[in-house]
Amino acid sequence: MSGIDIFAWIVLIILVTSGIGVFCIAGWLPGHIAKTRGHPWAEAVTVAGWITLICGFALWPIALVWAYVDVPARPRAEQS
Repeated sequence: MSGIDIFAWIVLIILVTSGIGVFCIAGWLPGHIAKTRGHPWAEAVTVAGWITLICGFALWPIALVWAYVDVPARPRAEQS
């Protein structure tokens, strides 16, 4: 193997590792945002993020938007 072949393998390994890393971060991101924001359905957002990413990227932005949606606050009982 020449030096160019070794360099090509190193670049290929870096690209594959980076691709796997981006995929994992993209699947993890909606759930993490939902948990950080105290979303009542944070686990559902997490599952939606992974499922939509694995089955096709088209619906992944919907999971990301769902993580940011503010759920209306429940009315508090009046304090005397």
